[in-house]
Amino acid sequence: MQVFKFGGASVRDAVGVKNVAAILKNHAQNHASQSIFVVISAMGKTTNGLETVVDAYFKQETAAAYAALHAVRTQHEAIAVELFGTPEHPIFDALNDIFVEIEWILEEEDPSETYDYLYDQIVSIGEFLSTRIVAAYLNELGIATTWLDARDVIRTDNTYRDGRIDWAETEARMQRVCPPLLAKGLVLTQGFVGGTSENFTTTLGREGSDYTAAIAAYCLNAESMTVWKDVPGILSADPRLFSDVTKIDNLSYREAIEMTYYGAQVIHPKTIKPLQNKNIPMYVQSFLQPSEQGTVIGVATLNETYPPMIVVKQNQVLLHISTRDFSFVVEEHLADIFALLAKHRLSANMMQNTAISFSVCLNNTKDRLDALLADLQKTYSIRQDMELNLVTIRHYNDTALVLVKTGKIVLLEERLADTVQIIVKNELA
Repeated sequence: MQVFKFGGASVRDAVGVKNVAAILKNHAQNHASQSIFVVISAMGKTTNGLETVVDAYFKQETAAAYAALHAVRTQHEAIAVELFGTPEHPIFDALNDIFVEIEWILEEEDPSETYDYLYDQIVSIGEFLSTRIVAAYLNELGIATTWLDARDVIRTDNTYRDGRIDWAETEARMQRVCPPLLAKGLVLTQGFVGGTSENFTTTLGREGSDYTAAIAAYCLNAESMTVWKDVPGILSADPRLFSDVTKIDNLSYREAIEMTYYGAQVIHPKTIKPLQNKNIPMYVQSFLQPSEQGTVIGVATLNETYPPMIVVKQNQVLLHISTRDFSFVVEEHLADIFALLAKHRLSANMMQNTAISFSVCLNNTKDRLDALLADLQKTYSIRQDMELNLVTIRHYNDTALVLVKTGKIVLLEERLADTVQIIVKNELA
């Protein structure tokens, strides 16, 4: 059994859905004895559109929330018309039922739940819309496909927007539900989504569909997992930011974990560990060139060498936290600061301590950052540097250092044996 994951770029339009269907059909024909468990993300920029719905609704901007939801609906109905040819197809009733659930939420003029809870109930519909469309299209082509609600098999706690997996319960459900379905053909489910014991929807963190696929691979003892991307494999840097990049043919689990920890977006940070635990290889391949060899992530080789690999985390904020009386920042202050970071679910991407100041680099997740600052300012003086990039170079050399610093102002730099991290901003910023 194999697990395939297709991201939002692969199903952003009708042409993309047809291409995914062609990949699955070709694999089914050439590997008839292998069953396939398929994980699909939301289409294109759907998640961004649904985040706009949540933001507007939480601010009680009802008209804006409905307008944003209508834009998402129009996008999906247009794709469905192109795929199925007529608005009389049953898929339109299925899509309408999903949108009605969100309209019920928006009818409540005053949000009575937390932002994170509402986020998960609303933003998660992107995956339900895409998987309903893709499953229906595959069946239309004669590719036997069972649509599976991920909430029925992936059990999480109540940590909304970052659900923590109940591995024992999830594995038991997966092994009970999925094998009979796989015996009939493809099984297709949503990435990014889980469910609580009270049947509330949770999400697994932004871009969490890779993690969903890894959960399925682990629980079902898959032979392999393949992530289909719009790049030829894992590259030494983001080709949108750097012109001279190379494809990495083989990557160890450890190196992949390091890269995702530092912010490489090609793989979700939690993806690798479940695969490593059972030595399940992960392939990163291009859905644009499906016959080309991509990148294989697996057990390290004896002569493991890599070129400099550059990871850029954008939209960072650097907080400089100091005591108001200019006393030393000591262990009790650091314990307090880290407790607040944990409370507001913000990770320290880089940090540095001086006698009277502690500097920490964070993702600029506005709602969480504002809440953190409100708590910190009760005790500390805060200075902020905004609109920064955190650049990490694994296996760095002088050429790579010059490349990432050119045209930039360096605010902070830290070097380890294999890794350098640099916080930069553009010279004109």
